[in-house]
Amino acid sequence: MSKVLVCFFSAGGEDVVAGEKNEVGNTAMMADAIVAKLKEDGHDVTSFQIMPKEPYPDSYDQKLVKATEERAMQERPEYAEDVPGFDDYDTIFIGYPIWCSDLPMIMYTFLERHVFTGKIVIPFCTHGGSGEVDTFRVVAEKAVGSAPEQGFAMSGELARQPGGRKQVYYWVDQLAI
Repeated sequence: MSKVLVCFFSAGGEDVVAGEKNEVGNTAMMADAIVAKLKEDGHDVTSFQIMPKEPYPDSYDQKLVKATEERAMQERPEYAEDVPGFDDYDTIFIGYPIWCSDLPMIMYTFLERHVFTGKIVIPFCTHGGSGEVDTFRVVAEKAVGSAPEQGFAMSGELARQPGGRKQVYYWVDQLAI
């Protein structure tokens, strides 16, 4: 059985959809469901949250301003630490929220720093109603040499509910890992 990494970026704080402040971000909730299902199925799985060196603001509006500036400048924000033993993983789930109809720029930093040759890459994301907005294609292009699997997009609001967890379990069951 392969070694599986569930690697994700998730920003807690004020949520535009739920209109409340959450310590744990929506994408982290989705990642937790993926990890739980994989462990339940007997996979050797590790979870790793990408943490920015410079934290994003808690305020939704301020976070949006920062994300918009990063995108406009095509910045590659630094993250605090990297995945230990990245090369040892065969299957990598890559998770993120949709920001400004795209991946957060910190995810470009991550994708551009790693070699994905021979790895199965499975994207997942949370959104406020937009869907994945072609980000699965972007992940496949940036994860050069990987074998992409079918990604999964879920509204942030649903990611926080029991029904969302059930949908994640169903999706993971359909994957060829």
